[in-house]
Amino acid sequence: MTEASDTVSERQACAHALTHWLTEARHLRQRATGEPVRAARRQALRAFQAARLARTHADLRHSPRYGRAAEFFLTDLYSPRDLGPRDAEIERVLPLMTNTLPVSGLRALLLAAEVDAVSEQFDAAMVNALGQRLDAALADADYAAAYRAVGDAPGRQHQIDLILGTGQTLDRLARKPGLAGLLKMMRGPAQLAGLGELQSFLERGFTAFRSMDSARVFLDTIIERERALSRQLFGGGQSLELPPA
Repeated sequence: MTEASDTVSERQACAHALTHWLTEARHLRQRATGEPVRAARRQALRAFQAARLARTHADLRHSPRYGRAAEFFLTDLYSPRDLGPRDAEIERVLPLMTNTLPVSGLRALLLAAEVDAVSEQFDAAMVNALGQRLDAALADADYAAAYRAVGDAPGRQHQIDLILGTGQTLDRLARKPGLAGLLKMMRGPAQLAGLGELQSFLERGFTAFRSMDSARVFLDTIIERERALSRQLFGGGQSLELPPA
């Protein structure tokens, strides 16, 4: 479903950047999971972080309006599960997607891939900083100390900005006429072609943002909280809970 306003150069730029971040995420994942102890520690860290996100945004998860979008963020943009199969499917069909998806769709995939790669980078650094402390139940204070030891406040800010950009792009994509029908038509062929993970990602993202009508309040709430928590940790805080608003 290409659009007349999309240019060849925009498509090529998106495809080039998407290839870069998919490759980067794949290499980081391979290094992180190549040794059993390190792989187990990475998984423990990611589960800890996913649980923290679920607590921080529990009200959004239980909201009739924002619940689907909150779950999408927790399961598809930052998740303890392996996103490798989804990324592998994107790599496999990237030439086709470059010619068929609107640029906004390519940008959504690009931003999601960059979120994945940047998260893998920070997770690898956190695993190094925490070491054996990930072999048992992790304390908030230990996580906070490792967060400061890893540092790179601008990089953490960029990670949050990427999440915002992904959400904004998906919100715009969900407003495009005809996309719901296109995704529905793609469901069967995608399954037959072994592209179930990618199809599911696109459908869940579309459905989550379409159901909100507008994502502005949802995204503002998530980003404000994540920025506040990052400031709290870099400022010496030991808790992963935000003070009451």
